Amino acid sequence: MGYLCRRKFQHMPIDTRMKVHNYSAGPCILPQEVFEKSAQAVIELDGSGLSILEISHRSKPFIEIMEKARALVKELLGAPDHYQVVFLGGGASMGFHLVPQNFMKLGGKGAYAHTGEWSKRAIKEAKLAGEAVVVASSEDKNFTYIPKGFTVPGDADYFHFTSNNTIFGTQYKEFPKSPVPLVCDMSSDIFSRPVNVPDFAMIYAGAQKNMGPAGATMYLMDPGALGKTGRPLSPMMDLANHAAKESMYNTPPVFPVYVIMLTLEWLKRTGGVAAAEKRNTAKAELLYTAIDRLPIFQGTTANEDRSAMNATFVLRDKALEPAFDALWKEAGISGLRGHRDVGGYRASMYNALPLESVQALVEVMEQFAKKNG
Repeated sequence: MGYLCRRKFQHMPIDTRMKVHNYSAGPCILPQEVFEKSAQAVIELDGSGLSILEISHRSKPFIEIMEKARALVKELLGAPDHYQVVFLGGGASMGFHLVPQNFMKLGGKGAYAHTGEWSKRAIKEAKLAGEAVVVASSEDKNFTYIPKGFTVPGDADYFHFTSNNTIFGTQYKEFPKSPVPLVCDMSSDIFSRPVNVPDFAMIYAGAQKNMGPAGATMYLMDPGALGKTGRPLSPMMDLANHAAKESMYNTPPVFPVYVIMLTLEWLKRTGGVAAAEKRNTAKAELLYTAIDRLPIFQGTTANEDRSAMNATFVLRDKALEPAFDALWKEAGISGLRGHRDVGGYRASMYNALPLESVQALVEVMEQFAKKNG
C-alpha cells in the first residue's frame, strides 16, 4: 500500500508559484529545480519505491549519489586528482575544531587572520588544541575591511583564514600567500568564483550557502598534508580516516548530500563556476551602484573589500528604517535585515539568486529614496 501511494503521488505537480526574493544569509536560496527534484525524492527516489529519507547509506543508489557529489566538487573547482572530498555533519563550526586537530602539531601553533565572528570562533577552537597566533586582524575598525600586507610566520603549522564574512560583508579579492599549509573556510562563497585549489592544503565549507541545505560540511583536502601532527585522534576527528572511508565511517547526512549533488549538477549545467562568477559580479555591481548612487543609503565596508555574496548597508537616517522595512516586505523581499550584531541591512546574493531579484530590491531602494531623499 505504501509503495502504491508513493507511485500515485510521485508525479503530482509541485506548486511552483512565484517565490519571494530570498536574501537570507543561510540557510538560503537554492535553484527551483533542486527544490522540485529533492521534493520528489522525498516521496520516492528514482522509481526505487523508497524515499531518499529512508534508503540505506550503504545502498548502491546512495553510494552513487555520494560518489557523484564528491566528483562534482573536484570537477567544478578544478581540484587535482589526488585531492580528496569528504562530507560530514556538524557544520563549519565543527571544522573550526577539526582544523587544529588535523593540522596543528603537538606543541606547535596555528596562524590565523581575524576578520569577523567566524574567524573568532575558529581561533577559540584552536586555542583549545595549542597556540593560536593572530597575524592579521580588522577588529580595530569593527571588521569593515580585509587586512593586507601581513606576513605569515614560517614556523606555524598552518595558516587559516575566512574567505568571505557573511556578517560584516567583506571578502578577500586576492587570497593570501603562505609559506605554510593554507586552510580556508569558504562557507559563504564556495563555488561563487574560481579557486586555484593546489594553493590550499584544505578548503572547507558549510553547505547552506551555495551548496545545499544545512546539515553537511564539505572538506576538500590534500591528503599529503594530513597525519603529520603527532596528535592522537579519535577516528571521528581524523579527516584522513573519513577520507579513507569515503565519508562513510559513520552514517553521513544523506539528504543534504543528495541536495548538494543536485545543486552541483545545476551549477555545471549553467556554465560552472566561471559563469557563476560573471552572474555574481553583475548582481553585486547592480546593488552596490545603487547604494553609492542614492544618498539616503550608505555602504558599511571598505569599497575594495566589498563582498559579492553579502552586501551590507545602512540608512543614513535610522528613523526611516520602519518605513523602508514595510516597503521591501510589501515587494515580496525577505531576509534583508542585517545580522543582530551589526544592524542595518544585508543582501545575500548567492549563486541561485537571480538578477531579477536584485533589480527588484534596487527599484524599492530608488522608490524609497525618491520619497524620502
